[in-house]
Amino acid sequence: MMRSLLFVPGDSEHKMQKAAACGADALILDLEDSVAPSRKAIARKMVASFLANAPRGEQAPKLIVRVNALDTWLTEDDLTAVVAGAPDAILLPKASSGADIQDLGVRIAVEEAEAGLPDGGIRIHALMTETAAGMLAAASFADKSVRLSALAWGAEDLAADVGASSNKDDAGRYTDIFRMARSLTILAAAHAGLDAIDTVFTNFRDMDGLDAECRAAVRDGFSGKMAIHPDQVSVINAAFTPAPQDVERAVRILALFAAAGPDAGVLSLDGKMIDKPHLRQAERVARRAGLDPDSLPRRG
Repeated sequence: MMRSLLFVPGDSEHKMQKAAACGADALILDLEDSVAPSRKAIARKMVASFLANAPRGEQAPKLIVRVNALDTWLTEDDLTAVVAGAPDAILLPKASSGADIQDLGVRIAVEEAEAGLPDGGIRIHALMTETAAGMLAAASFADKSVRLSALAWGAEDLAADVGASSNKDDAGRYTDIFRMARSLTILAAAHAGLDAIDTVFTNFRDMDGLDAECRAAVRDGFSGKMAIHPDQVSVINAAFTPAPQDVERAVRILALFAAAGPDAGVLSLDGKMIDKPHLRQAERVARRAGLDPDSLPRRG
């Protein structure tokens, strides 16, 4: 699982190089909001060059490209420029329904074929709450493409779409409609069996506030969080890394169920009853810790 996903402007070679060394699990190389219209073509070339030369592998960050939204007519040029560099995923902003995911999946498949890449290697992440349409169609994102691996939420574009003057109240808390967007993302991701990614924390100097928001995100079921500044990465990684005692308990639960076989129902651990919901939670903890639940040894 990716704990931290750092946005980086696609028209700054210096910022992309610097971000690659900051410890983020993934870089979101941005061709959308952080790039002025006059610099879109330059950004495409810079991102393509970065993809071609950046280190890959387990120790290197995953490389995700945020393209422009489908209704801008810029998406095709974005994909033509970057797919040949084999990014790990394409992030689609302002996704309005599962149909958008199908549309993007077909476009990626064409570009993969043109570039001689294996079909299906590039995944899709979707920002599904930046429009009212995306929120109202939350359930439609399930089972539309095997490429789709994560759903994320954002509050800034949604405020503009619904005409809200702010997404927070006077106390700095998200108002009801934006809390609803957050909740729908968790529910839609769970429904579709995908990772749920929490939105950015815009005050990059408030590390205590960031930590509190991260821990609330972990509590509620998010698997990672987007960042806008390299200094936020270490706080996000720490919050989304399970405590050693939680990992140890998760491994014990997984071992118990593995030993009991596929028909296991209710089991006992440390004098307490555990069942399938505990197993699913243990699997999530294991993945957040970088473990593959299916590869762990069985214990009797």
